[in-house]
Amino acid sequence: CTIYPEWGPVGEKTTFKEKIKSLTGAVEMLILFLVVMIGLYFGLFTPTEAGAIGSFFAVAIGVVQKNLSWNDFYNSIFDTLKISCMVIVIITGAMIFGRFLAITRIPFDIATWVVALPFSKLTIMAIIFLIYIIGGAVMDALALLLITIPIFFPVIVKLGYDPLWFGITITIVTTLGAVTPPVGATTYVVGGMAKDVPLEQVFKGVAYFLPAYIICIILMMLFPNVVLFLPNLL
Repeated sequence: CTIYPEWGPVGEKTTFKEKIKSLTGAVEMLILFLVVMIGLYFGLFTPTEAGAIGSFFAVAIGVVQKNLSWNDFYNSIFDTLKISCMVIVIITGAMIFGRFLAITRIPFDIATWVVALPFSKLTIMAIIFLIYIIGGAVMDALALLLITIPIFFPVIVKLGYDPLWFGITITIVTTLGAVTPPVGATTYVVGGMAKDVPLEQVFKGVAYFLPAYIICIILMMLFPNVVLFLPNLL
């Protein structure tokens, strides 16, 4: 906005009272977030149960505020069902593929071969991350993770990396593909919401976030504790 002020014009000034009033809609979401996170942190329920509890409280908030009609509730259930069916199909295919890899022992042979290569661990990890970045740009992130983890996981273990670190890191790396063409699903969603902004302009705006992604990935590779310090508190 400093370079192109017209891209981010100065908004109207608001009073402190108006700013506080604007936060009223966020209080319920903050309470919902705290209920789920505190329950997870203290082991009151599992992640799956946390999802159910979060959904229940979200519905309760909608009912209390009278923002949720039966039609909205039906549509949300139907959309959830469609997404769940899609995920189940992907997981089923990934399980079959994983079983095939386990029987053929291909991942373990690949791990032995990769460890014997004359490259450093960081170089090998950089190659793996590059594969995830490219893959995330051309296919769904969930499908990519389910297909590739059975292949790369033995490699990670052989190299001596923490499996938890690998799981968290590749999840972040894969999201990079969600904002890069040709798929860039998140970018298309933003383009659909901001109908007055050309899609080309949306992709140009995304380009400013790519260096931050790259820096984040490099820091996670060089300093694994940046990723692990929060899980280690649990």
